[in-house]
Parts: sequence; C-alpha cells; structure tokens
Amino acid sequence: MITRITGMVNRVLDEEARLQVGALEYQVLIPEFVRRIVQHKHGQELSFYTMHYLDGDPSRGKVVPRLVGFLSEMELEFFELFCTVDGVGTRKALKALARPIKEVADAIGRQDSKWLTSLPGVGASTAEKIVATLKRKVTRFTVAQTTRADGAAGEEPAPAAVIGGDVLEEAYHALMALGHNPIEARNRLDRVMATGKTFTSAEEVLREIYGK
Repeated sequence: MITRITGMVNRVLDEEARLQVGALEYQVLIPEFVRRIVQHKHGQELSFYTMHYLDGDPSRGKVVPRLVGFLSEMELEFFELFCTVDGVGTRKALKALARPIKEVADAIGRQDSKWLTSLPGVGASTAEKIVATLKRKVTRFTVAQTTRADGAAGEEPAPAAVIGGDVLEEAYHALMALGHNPIEARNRLDRVMATGKTFTSAEEVLREIYGK
C-alpha cells in the first residue's frame, strides 16, 4: 500500500494531480482545497500523503484502485474520519472538501449545519449526520495550521464566502459555458470565496465576478 508518494507535478486537473515518479505517472485524486494549493506547481516536486480505495461495482467485476492524496498526514486523517459518516463515501467526501479542513472542523465543532450545507454535495440531512457523528472528534483539527504545497505552516485563510448547496458548482459550469478554461473559472471562484459574502444563487456569484 502506498502511504506517501513524491514526484514532479505534470498536470493538475479538476479533481486530480498527475505525478511523475521515475518512468511512471500516477493519478492522485485530490479535493478542491488541495487543488487550489498545487494548481500552479507544474514541474515542481511535491509529496502527497495517500490512501487507496476501490472505485466501482465488485458485482459487475468493474473495480479500479484509486489513490487519494493530501499535503499533510493530518489532512488525510481528517478525510478518513469524514468518510466514516453514514452516507459519505470517498467520492462524496472528495467533492465536499472545497475548504481547508480547519474551516470544516470548526463548523462541525460549533455544530453549524448551515455552514456545512455550503460544501458541494452536502445537503441538510447529510450536514446533520456529519455534526452528530463528528462533533466530539474534531477538536485537534480545529487547531491545526494550514499547509502550503511545500508542507510548511501557512497563514490562516480568510473567512470563506457562504454559498448555499451546489451553487458553487453551478457557477463553475456557467463560467465554463461563458468560455473560461478550468483554471480561469477556478481562479475567479477562489476570489469570490475570499470575499466572505453570502451567495444564494449562481447568478449572484456571476454578478460578483463581473461587477454587475
């Protein structure tokens, strides 16, 4: 089992990084908050702390081993804990973690289900399950420092914007439809997330981006 992998970043896509290790290129699935850190690290050497999971339907004989990566062991530990919530599998957890683990852990610790519904794919029912399951298990993650791509401690992130439901994802696809490439669309959404404002629709997000 691969628990850590170090190599040169060849590409960073929407949900994965391609890491060159010797003659081999590895696909490492990453959540959104990690993608933001590594997206401009092409050609640089990085290390990911990793876990394996099997993706697919065993009954149909279609199972593919996947590698999931994070920049610190603590991030990986939180991800594994997050996956223990009933109804939250590996894929759903990867999609949901659009914000740094400290912010997610803070919300769980203060039992803020409304904030949790701002994470992609997390509805009200799932948010309640997350709080009920993890509220007594996240204290050490709430005091964790953020990490940069080089593994060093970073500055505390600015307060995240509050964007309900799947609005962030809808806004992303709208930007793509308007002709932006994936990196441009993500960068524009990153700036929206840094405003700390509240958005209830993709239209409001687009108005913030274009100043209308």
